[in-house]
Amino acid sequence: MGYLGNLKHRLYTKLRRTLYLENIDLKLGKQYQLQIDDYLQRHLYQHPRYQGPDKLNRFEFQAFSQFGEDGITQEIFRRIGTTNRYFVEFGVETGIETNTTYLLYQGWSGLWIDGSDANIASIQQHFPKSISSGKLTVLQGFITAENIESLFQKGNVPQEFDLLSIDIDRNDYYVWQAITQYKPRVVIIEYNSIFRPGCSFVVDYDPNAMWDGTSNTSASLEALCELGKQKGYQLVASSFSGVNAFFVREDLLEGNFTGPFTAENHYEAPKYFLYHTPGHPRKVQL
Repeated sequence: MGYLGNLKHRLYTKLRRTLYLENIDLKLGKQYQLQIDDYLQRHLYQHPRYQGPDKLNRFEFQAFSQFGEDGITQEIFRRIGTTNRYFVEFGVETGIETNTTYLLYQGWSGLWIDGSDANIASIQQHFPKSISSGKLTVLQGFITAENIESLFQKGNVPQEFDLLSIDIDRNDYYVWQAITQYKPRVVIIEYNSIFRPGCSFVVDYDPNAMWDGTSNTSASLEALCELGKQKGYQLVASSFSGVNAFFVREDLLEGNFTGPFTAENHYEAPKYFLYHTPGHPRKVQL
């Protein structure tokens, strides 16, 4: 066959094998998605637990959020309305997968904060129109309980705004606790769902610490409910995946939510396997 013939044969064989493996991966991916869809239909959308008026999980959908948070957020504001349509979110990484990216598409404005220079550069690259128009303000800063309100001041955050989303994978509890001069109407915050209702766990505070990849992080839903009550907020939902908790300011509850506003009522166990980004990879044009 000769050298060139052998080389062409090897390349052709390798290409066929690559295409075969990619086709297998595609088929497995489709099968996995069908299984997930079936699971959600049986355990969420059709389950009696989620049919009550205060069970917001049945409204979940994923546009740019990590899990179904986009849908819960939309339903909360459908009920309570909006004021200035302003958000603050920190721990946004590149901005492609956040709880507030979808709000930018709906005409909201706000502030993003992240501690990574590389993430800030990526945001500036992918959100140039939002930044240049003043719809999106981006700040770089490693967030602590001691500096969070000064970062808000630097970002010209209004004292009352519609949505605060906290996702820093470690000191979330303490940072929310430290926000006293600002009164967002809705707060989304990650909770540690391995700790069930009745267990009030909070990781020890270390302003320099980041998530170490273990379960020793953040706070249980019970602990966040206790903190929320101290700050004038009540728990109205948790994402079905067991990742984010949704709190609404107490003056907005009447006529919109009936409760009980407890960890026992709204707790969701960890189900991180449920979601991935469906369809095309996310790309923004903002």
